[in-house]
Amino acid sequence: MFALVLLLAIFVLVVLARSIRVVQQFETGIVFRLGRIQSNVRGPGVHLVAPVIDRLQKVNMQIVTMGIPAQEGITRDNVSVRVDAVVYFRVIDPIKAVVNVQNYLFAVSQVAQTSLRSVIGQSELDQLLSDRDELNSRLKSVIDEPTEGPWGVRIERVEIKDVALPEGMKRSMSRQAEAERERRARIITADGEFQASKRLAAAAREMSSDPAALQLRLLQTVVEVAAEKNSTLVMPLPVEMLRFFDRMAPDAPKSGAAPEEPEPTEGVVEEVPAIEPQTVVPGLSGLPGTADGVDRAPTVQSPVWDRDTH
Repeated sequence: MFALVLLLAIFVLVVLARSIRVVQQFETGIVFRLGRIQSNVRGPGVHLVAPVIDRLQKVNMQIVTMGIPAQEGITRDNVSVRVDAVVYFRVIDPIKAVVNVQNYLFAVSQVAQTSLRSVIGQSELDQLLSDRDELNSRLKSVIDEPTEGPWGVRIERVEIKDVALPEGMKRSMSRQAEAERERRARIITADGEFQASKRLAAAAREMSSDPAALQLRLLQTVVEVAAEKNSTLVMPLPVEMLRFFDRMAPDAPKSGAAPEEPEPTEGVVEEVPAIEPQTVVPGLSGLPGTADGVDRAPTVQSPVWDRDTH
């Protein structure tokens, strides 16, 4: 009798142990009775279920953080990129999350990957790099559409983590950014020169009205140069003095002009009378004009260069 009571007590304890179920605060319990789900879910606390007839399944209601593996894709402007993201979701309907999908964690992961590749193909590179908020909201709506209604899983937030670019594209973007910074620097420098020229023109007009102001400015410049303690001595020379010397200097030939050459002059040549040939007669050496009987030709005068005529 005692043994029977002991066995009965052990059986009751085992039944009670299998019947008592504790549901945590962040969980929700779903009861399957003979394989059929019960509509009333179990909240946090202690619940009794039939040990053989009922089966309690717990569903975590916390927000799940899931990283989306990096996906390679080609943007709309034909740039190959590699993008990874992170998705935050939670179960809002535990019955749908258990009944309508076998493993809602794996299902959400696959939907997020395919949706990320789709969004990459519909976007341009500039949007992926600068307009992250719009892409995140678009990606959230694309993932949430097939998950919230049928599966009872709500997508709370989607964030794009990193966009990996090819090395060639990185170099091109670096050169583009450098050229843009150089353009801005040149524009700023030109703007500064323009404003400085306007100020200098205004100062020149003010100084031209009073010549003493220009002299004071020259003296101030000399003081500033002398304050540096260098070995260079600067002697200012008024521009008016240079202009005075320029006006007083005689006109000099231009440095680029070639020197004038004197015109060639023709010499005056005296005309020489023609000489008739003479016959030498033997024995007539004593005639005037002959020394040894041979008639000498008259001397011809050379041309004379008349300087007075030129």
